[in-house]
Amino acid sequence: MDIARPDLAKKRAWRRISWAALALVSIAVVSWAVSRLQPAAPAVDRAAVWVDTVKRGPMVRQVRGLGTLVPEDILFIPALSEGRVAQVVNRPGVTVTRDTVVLVLTNPELEVQAQDAEWKVREAEARMRNLHVQLESDRLDKEARLAQVQSEYVQAKLKSERDDKLLAEGLAVELDVKLARATRDELAKRFELEQRRLEIGKDSVEAQLSAQQVLIEQQKAALELAREKVRRLVVRAGAYGVLQAVNVEPGQQVSMGTSLAKVAQPEKLKAQIRIAETQAKDVLLGQKAIIDTRNGTVDGVVSRIDPAVVEGTVTVDIRLVGALPAGARPDLSVDGTVELERLDDVVFVGRPAFGQPRTTVGLFRLEADGQHAGRVPVQLGRSSVNTIEVEQGLQPGDTVILSDMSQWDAYDRVRLR
Repeated sequence: MDIARPDLAKKRAWRRISWAALALVSIAVVSWAVSRLQPAAPAVDRAAVWVDTVKRGPMVRQVRGLGTLVPEDILFIPALSEGRVAQVVNRPGVTVTRDTVVLVLTNPELEVQAQDAEWKVREAEARMRNLHVQLESDRLDKEARLAQVQSEYVQAKLKSERDDKLLAEGLAVELDVKLARATRDELAKRFELEQRRLEIGKDSVEAQLSAQQVLIEQQKAALELAREKVRRLVVRAGAYGVLQAVNVEPGQQVSMGTSLAKVAQPEKLKAQIRIAETQAKDVLLGQKAIIDTRNGTVDGVVSRIDPAVVEGTVTVDIRLVGALPAGARPDLSVDGTVELERLDDVVFVGRPAFGQPRTTVGLFRLEADGQHAGRVPVQLGRSSVNTIEVEQGLQPGDTVILSDMSQWDAYDRVRLR
């Protein structure tokens, strides 16, 4: 028969309670430990990121821009006369000289005006010849009158002298002597007046001829201007170079001053590059530059900085000081790099994907195991094309990820696989 043992039942009960309490404590400890664990770092493909090592030493600050080669001297050929384009003789790309005909205009009105001006010159010259004849005739009349008065005066003078002698001998009447003297004095005055009239007539002849000559010169100047307008209908290059553009087509009506064509000298080129407005503030006149034509490089110097900002960029002119590479020509696309300054001893690293000068960014720095990278705040300083100064947050020898890591913004640590 079974014997009741109350002490064993109590032991079993305590054992069950102990195991249950231990299980609860274990569960609590495990839960607490799990809650303290950090989430697993996301994996990043090592080949897909760009890393660089922080260095200390000299750093050259540069800015880069895209642009084109343009001629230093461009001659725009304007329409000097109104007309209609009759013929385009040469097209862009042709080498031209000063007298090379680019295009021909027509304007019948200018030809009619030139013909009218020519007839006016002939008319003025005919009037000049007629005036010569009239003035010569008047001069001869004055000289004839002067000769007649002179003759009468000489006769009156001789008669007066004769009568004076006869009066002295008592052979003449005193009244006749006085009349002879009066006639002599009157003719003397007339002779003097005729002489003055002839002198004045000479001055008048010169004045009238000069006035008519001025009129002829005016008519000739008008004729030359009309002929020049007709000659300008044949449009010439006006300088040595290469014809860059012809802005009109046959049959097109153009007014005076319209830009017809463009001539440039291909040997004298400069580079015009466009630099971001945030970087252009450090560009100064005289700074060195290098222009890459993709077929060679050429040195240059900053010669002009456009004061205006267009679409977020500033245009900078680079004067080329070296020999042009083969194939360099106007409108060729180029890359330009301007050297801003040289920093002797700074901490720098490759420029991050979103690292702007004078800002603080979060960069992933590789840890000692080389398998993980943790985010650290980095204060950036002055920048260049491919490098940027590190002011705080990194030390020489640190390796950081420079690629765009925005998709891992929610993590402070990543694993490289």
